[in-house]
Amino acid sequence: MDKLGKILIVDDEAMVTKTLSMLLGLEGFSHVVAFNNPNEALEYLKENEIDLIISDFIMPEMNGINFLENAKKLQKEVSTILLTGYADKENAIRAINEIGIFKYIEKPWDNNNLIINIKNALTQTRLKKELDKKIEELEIANKKLENYSKDLEETVQKRTLELMQANSKLNAVITNCADGIILFNQDLKITDLNTAAIDLFGQSKKELLSKNLFELVVSESKQFCSTDLKSKTNIFLRNYYLINYKKDIKIPVEISIAPATDDKNNFYVAVIRDCTYQKETERLRDDFIATLTHDLRTPLLATISGLDFVLDKSLGEINEKQNNLFEAMKKSSEDMLGLVNALLEVYRYEAGKTYLCKTKFDIVKLVDECKKELEVLAQKAEIELEINNNEEEIFINADKNEIRRVVVNLIGNALKHSQNSKSVKINILKKEKDLYLDVIDDGVGLSCEDCSKLFNRFSQGTNQKRSSSTGLGLYLSRQIIEAHNGKIYVESELGKGSKFCFELKNVINDCKVIL
Repeated sequence: MDKLGKILIVDDEAMVTKTLSMLLGLEGFSHVVAFNNPNEALEYLKENEIDLIISDFIMPEMNGINFLENAKKLQKEVSTILLTGYADKENAIRAINEIGIFKYIEKPWDNNNLIINIKNALTQTRLKKELDKKIEELEIANKKLENYSKDLEETVQKRTLELMQANSKLNAVITNCADGIILFNQDLKITDLNTAAIDLFGQSKKELLSKNLFELVVSESKQFCSTDLKSKTNIFLRNYYLINYKKDIKIPVEISIAPATDDKNNFYVAVIRDCTYQKETERLRDDFIATLTHDLRTPLLATISGLDFVLDKSLGEINEKQNNLFEAMKKSSEDMLGLVNALLEVYRYEAGKTYLCKTKFDIVKLVDECKKELEVLAQKAEIELEINNNEEEIFINADKNEIRRVVVNLIGNALKHSQNSKSVKINILKKEKDLYLDVIDDGVGLSCEDCSKLFNRFSQGTNQKRSSSTGLGLYLSRQIIEAHNGKIYVESELGKGSKFCFELKNVINDCKVIL
C-alpha cells in the first residue's frame, strides 16, 4: 500500500488536524499538510499537487461537500475522504453519489480503519494517475499512428499513381513498338503478344495464343527447339523466316530471346524484327560488288596479257628501264586481280553461293606442295619452313582447293610477319577422326585486343599497320573453315610470335567423294 502520497487535512478544529497529522506521521506518511480554513486549503491546491484530501463535513466558512467539490475542480484525480458525524450520514452518502467521494468516515473514527482507508485512497489516486498517463500516452501513440496511417495512405496513393503511370507508359511502348514482342512458355507456346507481332503473323490474337512459336517462325538450316532454352543467357537468332499465312509469304526476321520471371512462373520474351528492307539492301550491295568485281577482271586480264606480250618482246625489243616499268605495271595489275578474286570469293561465301567439292586427299602431301610453292618467298626472307606430322599420310575428306587456299594464306602471313625469325613450323596432327593444323612463327605477335578482330573483314588485326594487305585473307580463311564446320583461331603475344590454328572435326574417314 502507498505511504508516499501527499495528504491534505482540512478541519476547523486545530485539535483534529494536529491529531490526524501526528497519527499519519507515526504510520510513516511523510507528506502531510493541514489547514483549519477551507479557503486557505483551496489556495494551496492551486499551486500544489495533492493525492488525498481528508475534510471535515461541518465547517463555519464552507461545508465539506462544497469544499471537496471546488477541490475536485482544481485537481480532478485527487481522492477524497469526508469526516462526518452520525447525523450527517445521509448528506455524506449524497456527496458520494454527486461528487465522487472515495469514503466517508463517521466520528469518532477507528484509527486502524482510518489508516486502511487512507492507504486505499492513495492507491486509487496513484492508479488513476497511472491510468491517465497511459491514456495520454495511448492518445499520443494513436495520434502518431493516425499521422503514420495518413502518410502511408498518401505514399501508397502516390506510388500507386506512379506505378499506374509507369505501367501505362510501358503498355504504350509495348503496344506501339515497331518490333513484334511475344511472350512464350518453356513449351514454346505463345502466351501473349503485341500489335506489331499480330500484324506480322497476319492472324488474330485469339488464333495465335497457345500456338508453338517456332512452327510459325522457322529456319532453313536448324529448327529451334525447347532444349535450346537451357542456357540462361540471351539468345540471338539470324536467318529465320516468319510465315504469314494470310499473305502466303515468308518474312526474313531476326529474333532476340531473353528469359524472364513473374511472381509465379518463368517465361521468355522474344523480340522479332522484320529484316526485309535490310536483306534487300544487303542483296543490292552484294550484287553491286559482285558485278563490279566481275567486270573488273576482264580489263585486268587484258592488261596482264598485253604486258606479257611486251615483256616477252613479241612486240619488239625494249630497254632495261622499260622492262622494269612494265614488270611493275604487271605486278600491280596482278595484285589488283588478286584483290578482285578475293572479293568475289568473299561474296560467294557470304551469299551462300559457294559449294564445297569434297574429296579424299592427303593433307600432308597438300601442305608439302604449299611449302614448295612458297619456298622462294621463304628463301628470300631467310626462313626455314618446317613440317611436323604424327603420321606419314593423313587422308581427310574436304574441299582440297579451298583448304589449300587456307594453308597458303596462313604460311604466307607467317613468312611476311616473321622478322628476325629463323623458321616457321607447320604442325599436322591426326587425333581419332579430327584434324589439327598449326602454323607457328616467331614474329612480332599480336595483343589480345588485336586477336579478337583478326578474322574480321578488311581487318589486319592490329592498330599498328603490319602490311599493305587487303585484310580479306584471314576473313576468307574463316569462311572456308566454318563452311567445313570447323574452327580457326589464333594464339599470340606481343613480341613472342603467333600460332594460327584450324580444326576440322570428323574429316578423317574413308568416304566417297561428295559433290
